[in-house]
Amino acid sequence: MYFESFSAFLAMGGYGFFVWLSYGVSILVVTAFVMYIKVDKRNLIKEVRAQAARKARIQQAKEQSKA
Repeated sequence: MYFESFSAFLAMGGYGFFVWLSYGVSILVVTAFVMYIKVDKRNLIKEVRAQAARKARIQQAKEQSKA
């Protein structure tokens, strides 16, 4: 596709607002999703570590009660 100028490229034949808005919304949604995944992963790792520590404390308490 050939455009006469950069402003014509941005205008996209009168559809520029919708084209650039759709790109912006798409980038926003993908960025938000990536951030959500990172936060969820961090929380999951924290929960797994807490669960492992809890299991180790229970095991240690069982060993102390046997002695």
